[in-house]
Amino acid sequence: MVTISDAVRSLDRDLHQLFRERLKSVVAYASAEGPDAAAPTLAVVQQLTADDLRACAARVASWHDAGLATPLLLDEQEFGRSLDAFPFEFGAILAEHALVSGDSPFTGLRVDPADLRRACEVQARSHLLHLREGFLETRGRSDALADLIVRSAAPLTALLTNVARLDTTDSRDPVAAAAHVESRTGVPNGVFADIARLTPGATVSSEHARAIFPSYLAAVRTLADHIDRWGRA
Repeated sequence: MVTISDAVRSLDRDLHQLFRERLKSVVAYASAEGPDAAAPTLAVVQQLTADDLRACAARVASWHDAGLATPLLLDEQEFGRSLDAFPFEFGAILAEHALVSGDSPFTGLRVDPADLRRACEVQARSHLLHLREGFLETRGRSDALADLIVRSAAPLTALLTNVARLDTTDSRDPVAAAAHVESRTGVPNGVFADIARLTPGATVSSEHARAIFPSYLAAVRTLADHIDRWGRA
């Protein structure tokens, strides 16, 4: 549940002062980075201009000092027209938000499942390409391969969470999402879950990196192909 803090109320007053009658709505939504992250907001404005951006830029420091993220500013109709381009990001806002002021900008809007599937496939194939490229750039060094695996954990968990959502399993636990995707796609148990458990700063031994990378790479390929077949079905 999204709560409207005093800082968000203060931001709302600032935005009304800046935009006056052109401010159509202000929305607070859940942060993808967790409850301790800076509070995100979205403001819908009629005829957003460069002068508006400059005026907001002058207040960003004070908003950050209050624990707020830089607000997302959109023209009217822009959110709805961008749903197909950002189905997961904007879909998450649709799913968990609180109206601070004005009329809801989301009335009648929904994310098309086809857009979710397409975004998942882009993520999966991009992850596969980056793993291959990253492996070449290790130049055969096992310590560099271990570092590549650790750095790949965050984008992999984002991908797995999105695939779980695509399959109507909205799991925010990366390991649970990994287990679901493994079961759904036929990837051997533990391949994704082992990577999903890695946190920033974690270490992987060179020997373990050499042992798991081939299976990891094959699993991502299997996932990408599975999502592609899903779309055809």
